Amino acid sequence: MRPAMLAVLPLAALLVAGAAPPQGVTVTVTVTELRSAKGIVRACMTTNEASFPKCRGVPGAYAAKADAHEGTVTFTFTGVKPGRYAVALLHDENSNGKADRALGMMPKEGFGFSRDAKVRMGPPKFSDAAVDIASVNRELTIRMRYML
Repeated sequence: MRPAMLAVLPLAALLVAGAAPPQGVTVTVTVTELRSAKGIVRACMTTNEASFPKCRGVPGAYAAKADAHEGTVTFTFTGVKPGRYAVALLHDENSNGKADRALGMMPKEGFGFSRDAKVRMGPPKFSDAAVDIASVNRELTIRMRYML
């Protein structure tokens, strides 16, 4: 019983002193090379390999959107727990909530991935885009790419 009490004492001291225990870090994602101010830019940051690059309905995923601006847009994710994350971006120029494609394959709108992961016959694997988020704030820069 005594070792358990010793483990709780530092946490109790923080709470009594008015300080909250750490709740995660801030991850700032700067998106560059947007070709227009049309529509919105959607960002997804997830640890879920099976669902990457999607965020909708994925537990533990961070999703955000911002009005597009020609040039650069910045997203700030707060309270991010340490782990291995991949980021996916979509420049949804017509604001329809999906990635439009020409002939069912070629992306018509901009996209980007952390670590500048390459797109071949579909989105990159999680492992190609994954970055480690530790217990310190992190800044990432992702270049938007356009095929058409």
